Amino acid sequence: MTFKILLTDYEFEHLQYEEEVFQESGLDIDFIKAQCKTEEEVMEKAKEADALLNQYAPISRRVIESLENTKIISRYGVGVNTIDLNAAKEKGITVANVPDYGMEEVSNHALALLLSSARKVTLLNKEVKKGNWDFKVCVPIHRFNEQTVGVLGFGRIPRRFIEKVKPLGFKTAAYDPFVSAADMAAVGVQKMDLDEIIGEADYLSIHVPLIDDTYHLINEERLKRMKSNAVIINTARGSIIDEKALSYALEKGIIAGAALDVTENEPVRIDSPLLTMDNVIITPHSAWYSEEAMVELRQKAARNIVQVLKGEKTPYALT
Repeated sequence: MTFKILLTDYEFEHLQYEEEVFQESGLDIDFIKAQCKTEEEVMEKAKEADALLNQYAPISRRVIESLENTKIISRYGVGVNTIDLNAAKEKGITVANVPDYGMEEVSNHALALLLSSARKVTLLNKEVKKGNWDFKVCVPIHRFNEQTVGVLGFGRIPRRFIEKVKPLGFKTAAYDPFVSAADMAAVGVQKMDLDEIIGEADYLSIHVPLIDDTYHLINEERLKRMKSNAVIINTARGSIIDEKALSYALEKGIIAGAALDVTENEPVRIDSPLLTMDNVIITPHSAWYSEEAMVELRQKAARNIVQVLKGEKTPYALT
C-alpha cells in the first residue's frame, strides 16, 4: 500500500531530513511537496492524502472536513495555531507537534533578550557607534538581585529559562494555573496569580501557547498594572500581546521596554512604531533556531507521521 504524504508548505532549502525518515520507515510513501498559502490550495492538494506535514498553511475546519483519508497532521514546531484542533478531533485525525526540539534555543534566546534589556546592550552599542561614549545614556540600571523575573506558563521552556536565570541572582515567580505551588516551590519559584505577577515582575517573559484564552492576554488594562520599569519579553506568539496597546504603553512610559522575537504580523509591519523605539528589541522569530534544533524538528515531525501510519502512537499527539 502506498501512503500519500503532503507537505503543505515549507521554507527549507532541501528536504533531506524528512526524506531520510520516510525512506528508513519501510513504508511505501509518495511524498508530495507543495507551497500552499490558502485553504483552497490545501484542499486541492490534500483531499486524498494519508498525512499532512504542515508549516504555515491554514488547516482550518473547512480544510479538515474536506479530507477523505487523512490520519495525521504533523506540524513543524510547538504551536499549532495553524490547525483547527477541535475539527481534527471530531474527525478522528491525530494532530501532533514537536514540543521539545528547541527548549535550549528558546530559553537561551529569552535569556539573551533579558540580559540585553537589563544591561541595555543594544542602546549602548548604538550610542557608541554614533560617537557617544557615555554610560549615562543607559541610566538607570539595577542589580539583578533586586529584581524579579516572572514567567507566564511553566512548561518545558520556561522551566529551563528559570534554571538559567536563577544563578544570576534574580528572584523568580511563575503564573500557570495547571502547575501547583508545591511543584514550583520545589525548584525555588514562587507561584503567583496573573494579576499578581503582572504587578510584581520587573521582567515578564511569555511562554504560553496562543489559544482563545491567551489572545491579547497582555492588553491595555494589564499593561497599565505593570511596573513603570518593567520589560516584557515574548518568545511565544505575537498575538498574546495587544501590539497597539504595547506601543502606546511604551510611548507613554507606562512600561520601560519590550524584547520581542514574535509580533502580531510577521514580518513586522515596516510602519510599526515599535521599530523606531530605542527601548524595544525585535528579532525575526529566530528563538527556535540552531542547526541542531532544525534537524531535530524536521526529523521528529516526519517521525510523527511514520508512527501513526504504522498504526502506532506518537508521544507528541495532541488529539
